[in-house]
Amino acid sequence: MPRSIWTGAISFGLVTVPVKLYSAVQRKTVRFHQLNAKTGVRIQQRRVDPTTGDEVAYEDLVKGYELTPDRYVVVEPGELEALDPKKTKTIDIEDFVDLEEIDPIYYDHPYYLAPAQGGAKPYRLLVEAMRDAGKVAVARVVIRSKQQLVAIRPLGEVLAMATMVFADEVVDAGRLDEVPAADDIETTQREVDMARQLIDSLAGPFQPDKYRDTYRDEVLELIERKAQGEEIAVQPVADEPEPVPDLMAALKASLDQVRSREGSEGNGGSAGKTPPTRAKKGDGSGGGAKKGGGKGSSGAKGSSGAKGSPGGKGSSGAKSSSGGAKKAPSRSKAAS
Repeated sequence: MPRSIWTGAISFGLVTVPVKLYSAVQRKTVRFHQLNAKTGVRIQQRRVDPTTGDEVAYEDLVKGYELTPDRYVVVEPGELEALDPKKTKTIDIEDFVDLEEIDPIYYDHPYYLAPAQGGAKPYRLLVEAMRDAGKVAVARVVIRSKQQLVAIRPLGEVLAMATMVFADEVVDAGRLDEVPAADDIETTQREVDMARQLIDSLAGPFQPDKYRDTYRDEVLELIERKAQGEEIAVQPVADEPEPVPDLMAALKASLDQVRSREGSEGNGGSAGKTPPTRAKKGDGSGGGAKKGGGKGSSGAKGSSGAKGSPGGKGSSGAKSSSGGAKKAPSRSKAAS
């Protein structure tokens, strides 16, 4: 059962809608701890003054803004607190805009908004009104002492809220020197038509479940095999194919490859590589790692007037054991 991370209300005009905030994604990154290679003991991170070698107590730390590598402006906690945005409990809607007007580059982290006690009816009213209008609400909210710009939209039967970056935080693409001007590169209509054919041959509906983090699956499989005591032989890295200097030849070869793949699938061939077995997250007990799988998926139902966003349930991890794993003189937690 997900736990709410913030409670407040959506405010627009004189209407307030009590809501609870939930994260809409659960990151599946495989994390590792740093260990001493000789002893297997987990390394501790300490705050040390390099000029004295002494550890600095937490209460003796202050914030400093770097002007130059040897000059800092020290800012006291009280000075920052005086500038903190007002800690309101409202999501203040400032505008309603069309979804197509917001470039995806502005989106940061997705959340769900669920009705809080007494907010079921106004919540449902807002979902239906926004869906009928085909609009997205742009609002401001303070979460954990940080002012956030957010976009709220109906997603199925719930309201989805995504934090956004401010305009001055987006890097201007015009500052990239490597991107040539359109007038500097000449393309022929035949090249454009061939590229369009390749795009059309790969076109299809967006199916979130189709895409998997294959690297994460392979890392978890490696961890499971090593936990069972299996010796891992490192395979040589395959040489990358040389780029084809002739653009038209590369486009034609790509089209032939897609058509060949479609033909083999039509004859009952495999459409893709079966993903490796995923290991289950364990409790660090002894007795050998257990082969485990686990279904994982990501996806979200879209609603009229709103695009779908990633989300959904998934599980991953590795079940570790002492059989075959390197012993350490002191306890160390498996990375999760």
